[in-house]
Formats: sequence, C-alpha cells, structure tokens
Amino acid sequence: MEGGNTKTGQKIVVAVDESRESMHALFWCLSNLVSPTSNSTLVLLYVRPPPPIYSPFDAAGYMFSGDAISTMEKYGKDLVNSVMQRAEAVYRNFNVKVERVVGRGEAKDVICNTVEKLDADILVMGSHGYGFLKRAILGSVSDHCAKHVKCPVVIVKHPEEN
Repeated sequence: MEGGNTKTGQKIVVAVDESRESMHALFWCLSNLVSPTSNSTLVLLYVRPPPPIYSPFDAAGYMFSGDAISTMEKYGKDLVNSVMQRAEAVYRNFNVKVERVVGRGEAKDVICNTVEKLDADILVMGSHGYGFLKRAILGSVSDHCAKHVKCPVVIVKHPEEN
C-alpha cells in the first residue's frame, strides 16, 4: 500500500449488509487498506436479525409460527447469499484472501463480539448517514462499535453524504 504503514497478515473485518454504503466501505477498504503484495485476510461479516419471539399468549403467532419461521429462514438465507454475491462482485478483481462470516442477533453486539473473537486488526464499516433524530431513535451501530471494540475502526462515508 502506498503511503501506508500496514503489516502483512492483517485480519480486516468489513461489516456488510444490504446497503450501498456497506459496499462502498468494502470497495474503499480494498482500495486503501489492502496491498496486492500483502497476505491480509478480509473477513466479510453479515449479521442476520434475531428471530422473532412470540408470547405464549399469542395464539395466532403460535399456530402460524412454524410456517412463518421457515419462510423467514429461507428469506434470511436468500438475503445472505444476495449480499455476499454483491460483495464478491466488489472484491473479485482484488488479490485478497476472503472469509465469510454470518452472525445472528443485534448487529452492534454481534459485530463487536466477532471482531474480538477473530482478534481483528481493523474494523471497516459504512455509515448510513442518519440524521440526529433517526440516529437517536435507532442508535448507531458504527458509533457503538467504535466505542466498544479494541481495534481501530474506520467508518466510511458514502460520497453522496459529504
């Protein structure tokens, strides 16, 4: 990498989802953090949302939960495949070792735990560019991760946000 001071053999985790922001962050990472001569490993991390929980008093939910859950599981698998195919289209022309990891749960917790478990050297995330109110209501996954992971975190803004 020109102008960089990166070691070889880095483990770089890139959080990916359905958004164009995450694909832009992946492209930025490949263009700026990965050297063609390094033996860095790029870990694509996709987090599936937690399964819905039904109350024992929810009769309709109980009666239809088997069908609904299997349909949602299939949709979830299709979504994972779709996101990973989009990511592959981004990294295809780069010479980098890629691992795919799929987690399940609250994105902020799964990302932080996975980064720690993998002993990652850096975490790269896209910024959705939410305004103050939406960020206050929904919370910011990237803000949470920046505060809680031990490795450096790069939050990449999409060019249209600037």
